[in-house]
Amino acid sequence: MKFTIKREILLDSLNKVSKAISTKNLIPVLAGIKFELKKKRLVLTASDNDITIQTMIECSDSEDFVIENEGSIIIQGKYILDIVRKLPDEFIHFEVIDDLKILIYTDNSEFNLNGISESEYPSISLEESKKKVEIKIATLKEIVSQTAFASSNEESKPVLTGINFNIVGNILECNSTDSYRLARKVVSLEKSSEENYNIVIPSRNLIEFTKILSNDDELVELHIFSNKILFKTGNLKLESRLISGTYPNTSNLLPEDSLLVIHTHLNSLYDVIDRVSILTSDKEKNIVTLETKGNTLILKSSSLEIGRVEEKMTVEKNNEEDITISFSAKYMMEALRSFSTESVDLHFVGEIKPILIKSSEDESLTQLVLPIRTY
Repeated sequence: MKFTIKREILLDSLNKVSKAISTKNLIPVLAGIKFELKKKRLVLTASDNDITIQTMIECSDSEDFVIENEGSIIIQGKYILDIVRKLPDEFIHFEVIDDLKILIYTDNSEFNLNGISESEYPSISLEESKKKVEIKIATLKEIVSQTAFASSNEESKPVLTGINFNIVGNILECNSTDSYRLARKVVSLEKSSEENYNIVIPSRNLIEFTKILSNDDELVELHIFSNKILFKTGNLKLESRLISGTYPNTSNLLPEDSLLVIHTHLNSLYDVIDRVSILTSDKEKNIVTLETKGNTLILKSSSLEIGRVEEKMTVEKNNEEDITISFSAKYMMEALRSFSTESVDLHFVGEIKPILIKSSEDESLTQLVLPIRTY
């Protein structure tokens, strides 16, 4: 294997596939990146068994990427990434000598690395299904940023560590919950899906995938199988396992009627909760109490060890009802942060019933936060 490539082209692809490298993996070869050099392209693959990322660099007629000899080898991911990142030269030369030795050199630098035979790398097919679902990159990024934070970190409830994708026709409904809050995003697809799907994708994998996506106007193809999903866009492929198990029916959590609806400026509410939560602590669940008196919203918190704080702000209400309710400031702030609108509506059903957060400016997004009993 022998080739010369422009440093920035290779670095871009290495940064993408390196998201799939695990330093904790028990299989040493999975700490490496597979370099597969064919006639017209270089294919880079990395996997930790949970997630696999593959990207291709096409060989055009320019001098940016010149292939001399084909071949394949596994190179330690950490070292190759550091070398390419830190070399100052515009072009880098790669050459495999004695089958498992990699020579990486520029005009002024030379690195010799020990490689691993490609025969030791697990067989990865990244197959595509005949029926695909297409979604805009910008939409997928929005879904993940507005829902992933509400998924659970507890491996004791595996199905809650993912985002539930429910596709029926041209409607995609995404839900994420950790039992204390719920994030729901509903979007319309440009093309209807030939089949209905109800799957759970690990949140961590979706977050990593959206980090390496660039062109928001392009489409991502979803190829869905019984135990895995393949995302494909341009020269990039990502395969993730699916979480087995039945996702809870979250629709039952969403109240249909409201006792009281408060309309307020989003940033103002966020800032007040942020300030009031200064005197709360994690061990006390960052509890903040919300109280209404007419059109005045009172937010307060107290701690025996730290002290107490109270702030007021003027809001709009849909009726004369008043309410007192407590909740986690952290959960409420994360829910509010998911909106990109100027205003939000807080729907209250009762003092021990879930708080629903919506915005008339973006009806596709719903957030729900459970109250905390303080007595």
